[in-house]
Amino acid sequence: MDLEIQRKTLIEELGVHLEEDNLAPLAARILATLILAGRRGVTFDEMVCELSAGKSTVSTHLDHLQATNRVTYFTKPGDRKRYFVIDPNLILNLMEEMITKWDKEKRLHLKIRAYKEQCNCEARETGGFQFDLEFQEDFLTYLEETSNAVKKFRDKLLSRNN
Repeated sequence: MDLEIQRKTLIEELGVHLEEDNLAPLAARILATLILAGRRGVTFDEMVCELSAGKSTVSTHLDHLQATNRVTYFTKPGDRKRYFVIDPNLILNLMEEMITKWDKEKRLHLKIRAYKEQCNCEARETGGFQFDLEFQEDFLTYLEETSNAVKKFRDKLLSRNN
């Protein structure tokens, strides 16, 4: 398959995937374009042409992507154009959000487990219903292991950047 066709197909496929993160279709295609462009960056005019979109629409979505720290730009000496790229901290920021969410969920599930353990103690005395805590334990293990794996990857990325 021709590389250009492959790139356009991948932009569309990745764009559809990125829409799942509550992004407008064009914003998702802009991000996909920047991901595939890498560090070389993409100018505003190249994006308008590449995505067959109006200048004001591309501008609006670029502003939103910059405001949400997904996209940034750089300039080159003697060149008035801005070259847009994925914010280098994007993946680290997303990882921190995931870790924070999982830590919050873990604290909640620890409370749920403690509650169920108390219920089980009473149930043993009264002969009532007892919770099966296997799922709770497995889920807590999952949250811990997943969070640790992401933290390890984050630390590896941070050490590369320093």
